[in-house]
Amino acid sequence: MNIIKRIIVSLLSVFLATAALAQSPNDLVQGAADALAAEMQGRKEELAANRDELYALIDEVLLPRFDRRYAAQLVLGKHWRSADDAQRNRFIDAFYQSLLRRYADGVLEYDESKVEILPFRGDTSGPRVMVKTMVRMDDGTEVPVNYSLVKRDDGWKMFDVTIEGISYVRNFRTELNAEIQSTSLDAVIERLENEESGE
Repeated sequence: MNIIKRIIVSLLSVFLATAALAQSPNDLVQGAADALAAEMQGRKEELAANRDELYALIDEVLLPRFDRRYAAQLVLGKHWRSADDAQRNRFIDAFYQSLLRRYADGVLEYDESKVEILPFRGDTSGPRVMVKTMVRMDDGTEVPVNYSLVKRDDGWKMFDVTIEGISYVRNFRTELNAEIQSTSLDAVIERLENEESGE
């Protein structure tokens, strides 16, 4: 590659990274909400009957906006430090697939008209922020659902969801820490992988 091409590629990379970071945290969450609503339009019955298709749809919307490695690292906590690379990679994949399965039913009930993304009050100069939303239930009650985001080179990524004050990262960490201590990290990974395969 000659010098001109190298300069163009470098400038393009900087431009793309800057453009991604220019997207506000609220824009990222709003984009996910819009994409999910568009993909679900008129397909809820079809997706309810075809779980693989539902998981694929959620993955398509969520994966580009979600920091799987960071979420998995927070969930494993102290066990992350003692895990080798192979264990970490297996856990990241198995944990992410477990998330897709756990939240699939909630996605089927998703109604964008009942979700209000609140004005952003955070400081985007820091590495982590929170986007707050309010979900209106059928009985009229409102439930706070907050998304934690981390800043990466290619923009903001989600890593945690807190529903009525309950963080799924903390919840999973408590649950899996107890299981790892009573069995082993490999046993937990294998259980999650078996859930994925339907065994």
